[in-house]
Amino acid sequence: MSSTLRNTFRLLGLGALLMAIVAGNVGPTHAVAEETGATGADAVAAPQRGPGELMAKNLLDVLRDGGLMMLPLFACSFITLVFLFERAISLRRGRVIPRPFVKRFLHQMREGKWDREQALESCQENGSPMAEVFAALVRKWGRPAVELEQALIDAGERAAVGLRRYIRVFNAAATVSPLMGLLGTVFGMMRMFSAISTAEAMHRTELLASGISEALFTTAAGLMIAIPALCFYLFFVGRVEKLLGDLDGLGQEVVGLISAEALHDDRQGKLRGKGRSTAA
Repeated sequence: MSSTLRNTFRLLGLGALLMAIVAGNVGPTHAVAEETGATGADAVAAPQRGPGELMAKNLLDVLRDGGLMMLPLFACSFITLVFLFERAISLRRGRVIPRPFVKRFLHQMREGKWDREQALESCQENGSPMAEVFAALVRKWGRPAVELEQALIDAGERAAVGLRRYIRVFNAAATVSPLMGLLGTVFGMMRMFSAISTAEAMHRTELLASGISEALFTTAAGLMIAIPALCFYLFFVGRVEKLLGDLDGLGQEVVGLISAEALHDDRQGKLRGKGRSTAA
C-alpha cells in the first residue's frame, strides 16, 4: 500500500471518529421525549413534526431507519471517499510531471551538457512517472528512432498502469450502490407488506411508515453515492488520458534528441561548422 493511501486512511479514520462522536450525541427526537416526560407509546408518537424532522436526524438515526442495507452503503461511501483523496493527491500534475525536473532535463539535453550516465542518474533521483519514461529512453541512447519509439510506448503503458490504479473503484461504486439501494427498497417493501398482512398493523401506521422509510432511505443513499462516484470516475479517466498525452509528447521530444538519426545529424552539423570556420 502506498504512503499516500496510508496517509489518506489516517485522515479519514480521524474524520470517521469525529462522525461517530457526533452521531453518538442525543438527537432532537430523544430530547423532545425527555423534556415532555413521554414514555412508551407516547414517546413514539411525540416526534412526528413534519418534513423538517429528516434534517434533524443524526447519523445513527439514518442508519437505523434505513435498515440493514444502509451499512454496506455507508461502507461503500467511505471507500469511495478514501480513494477520492488518494487519487486526487496521486494524479496531481506536479507529482506526475514535475515541471522543474522536466525543464532542467530538456535544457541539459538540448545543450549537450549531459551524457547517458548523467541523464539516467537524474531520472533515478527524481522517481516520478515522467522520470521513468525519460529513463527508459535514455537506456536506448543512440539507438534508431524506431527502437526509441517502441521504448516510449512500453514506458507509457507502464506509467498508465500506475496512473489508472484504483480508478475502477469509482466505477464499481457507481454500479453497485444503486443495486444495493434497490435491494434495500425491496426489503423495505417486503417489510411493509408483511406488516399489512397482520390484523394488528391496520391500527399501527408506524409499522407501515417504517417500511416505506427503509425503502426510501436506501434508494436515496444508493443514488447519492452512485452519482458522485460516476462523476469522479469520468473526471479521473479524463485526467489520466491528459497526463498520458503529455508524457508521450515530452518523450517524443527526447527521442528527437538522443536517437541515432538525431545524433548523426548533430555530428554532421558540427563538422560543417568546423569546415566553414577552417575555410574562412
